[in-house]
Amino acid sequence: MATLEKLPMLAEGFEALQAELYKLKAVERPAIVEAIEEARAHGDLSENAEYHAAKERQGQIEAHIAELEDRLSRAQVIDPKRLSGDKVVFGATVTLLDEDDREVVYQIVGPYEADAKSGRISYSSPLGKALIGRKVSDEVEVVTPSGDKYYEIAKLEFK
Repeated sequence: MATLEKLPMLAEGFEALQAELYKLKAVERPAIVEAIEEARAHGDLSENAEYHAAKERQGQIEAHIAELEDRLSRAQVIDPKRLSGDKVVFGATVTLLDEDDREVVYQIVGPYEADAKSGRISYSSPLGKALIGRKVSDEVEVVTPSGDKYYEIAKLEFK
């Protein structure tokens, strides 16, 4: 369901969505139309599994195109290099110290850009929510499925 809510994202995330949309429209959509035409040429459509599979795939592609177009239309591209301040905000890179004083570094990004393994967490994740609005030296408690985690904000950067 479409919503009018702005969707913050980094330029890389916006470009990735644009590239995915282009691929769907320029490659996937024409290929599935061709597959439908080929299946249609086989005759009786009521018992034509290739035709039904191609039509189903076409529906999935069209739905995904609509979803991507919605996200892109609501995108609010934010450049972290143009941000500043002493509080954690969208786009900030935060260095945390865990309970054993080990450093972990995360950049706060949008939900469609998040990848914890590469150090990018969503602002809507439990840790992201706990960090937004906090300052360096603040302590943060996060409830996770594996138990409560405690962090101290060691550094805040906008890069």
